Amino acid sequence: MQFASDNTAGISERILTAITEASSGFAGSYGGDERTRALEGRMVDLFERDVTIFPVVTGTAANALSMAAIAPPWTGILCSHDAHVMTDECGAAEMFTGGAKLFGIDGRHAKFDADELARRLEAWPGGVPHHVQPAAVSISQVSEFGAVWSVAEVGAIGEIAKRNGLKLHMDGARFANAVAALGCAPADVTWRAGVDILSFGATKNGALAAEAIVVFDPDLAASLAYRRMKAGQLLSKGRFLAAQFLAYLEDGHWLELAGHANAKAKDLGAAIEAAPNCRLAVPVQANEVFAFIAPSVDRALTEAGAAYHDWPAGIPDPEDPPVDGEKLVRFVASFQTTGQEVGRFAQVIGAA
Repeated sequence: MQFASDNTAGISERILTAITEASSGFAGSYGGDERTRALEGRMVDLFERDVTIFPVVTGTAANALSMAAIAPPWTGILCSHDAHVMTDECGAAEMFTGGAKLFGIDGRHAKFDADELARRLEAWPGGVPHHVQPAAVSISQVSEFGAVWSVAEVGAIGEIAKRNGLKLHMDGARFANAVAALGCAPADVTWRAGVDILSFGATKNGALAAEAIVVFDPDLAASLAYRRMKAGQLLSKGRFLAAQFLAYLEDGHWLELAGHANAKAKDLGAAIEAAPNCRLAVPVQANEVFAFIAPSVDRALTEAGAAYHDWPAGIPDPEDPPVDGEKLVRFVASFQTTGQEVGRFAQVIGAA
């Protein structure tokens, strides 16, 4: 019962084969290879418009470099209080931007609504040198509490960002899970909804170490070539990143992997709803399941060898706090999660 993180899963066989095949023979270095050129064309097809891509190795690098491209040192970036860029990246955004400040916004399930963003911006002391000036908004798709931003929700945030002259960044570490859940075109929930730059993650969904910065605003692309190099994220053997993404995207493999993970998360959620002494904290929309569990359930799962994480940093909804000793925990399904694991999970919590 491995539900600690989708990072703990292995590599898709198709992607592993592509890495092996890329190792045969010689290829140009630093992205000057046929696979990287092919990936550039594949991303154009995927997003239905010209884009510029910058493959990198980690999601933290993708996020921090993206924000460095949209936020000068004297500016601020608005995001959820629970956003990964705010809480889990060790100040990378501040370092790579040279000092831009992150401002957290409250909201249910680690999503803030467009009206709250508008209120924050309307109250901002604009044009005053004593105050940090807003430059960008960052949203996580999927959110840090497993919630998916709908196309309309992203569009509402994008509209307010544009109205105020701000850039919109999307942290897409689980972008595949969101697209699979929404059943929409990738373009619909990104640039058509106002997103200027996307951190497109593949590592959590079956890749080895493959992330990509996808730039929709061409004015942002020029500096990223230099920023990526300075950050040590321009791989000399870049063909291995491109090979992973090509295999990932081929024939919708990325959505197949994510769809499986989402379906198993739904099954986990159904088991929780059917069992005593535990309840969902957030409706299951992608591949993460947040639940309040009683101490008896926690003990039973631990004794059965289940791997999952406590989530002590906050609660998804202030109006729905834990009660009677409940603990907030997170379970994550991956492309490798099996029905047998989910069945065992249901059996254990049902008897606790």
